[in-house]
Amino acid sequence: MKKLTTVTLRDFRRALDGRTPEPLDRYRYFSVLVPLVERNGELHLLYQLRSETLRRQPGEVGFPGGKVELGETPLDCAVRETMEELGVPRESIDVVGELDYIHSYSNFTMYAFLASIADADFAGTINRAEVQEVFTVPISFFMENEPEIYNYELLPNIGVDFPYDRIQPKGAYKWRTGSATVPIYNYEGRVIWGLTGRITLRLIDILKNSFE
Repeated sequence: MKKLTTVTLRDFRRALDGRTPEPLDRYRYFSVLVPLVERNGELHLLYQLRSETLRRQPGEVGFPGGKVELGETPLDCAVRETMEELGVPRESIDVVGELDYIHSYSNFTMYAFLASIADADFAGTINRAEVQEVFTVPISFFMENEPEIYNYELLPNIGVDFPYDRIQPKGAYKWRTGSATVPIYNYEGRVIWGLTGRITLRLIDILKNSFE
């Protein structure tokens, strides 16, 4: 690296020219597809039970999706992961629109897209390495039943070796805290909760508000 004795405004312009801003900390982006399927003349949301062999969230209920790869958009990711996990062709996926996204305290953003999927025998096409099984829940269930709502605080866990004496003369600092909401739906022995529950709840709220 060239040794600089005097930094000029031109140096900053050159350093920032064409650069794409990124999060200061380690950050990740994920995207899911929220599938609508028709069953017996009624629209259902489709969920999948993650394989027990997966490293993250094994055996949990979720939507098809995964990490956004370099060079692809969140929508590209959601569609690609759905094709890979459910074994459906691209032409069977009709994207309805983008839903609200989640900025998590765990340093990631979760995007979500609503789409209808043409009827298929998912039991015969799902990727068993990632998906244990799929099930559907009628939209009417969510319209008629509110989830249980739990809230908890997010508190900083600061080590005893933190140098308070160097940053705060009074020897203390009021760290920011936060909170999180966890909706839980129970449907025929299935538990839909966490981020999946939050996405579901927001989708149903949007739908209900559109009727007002």
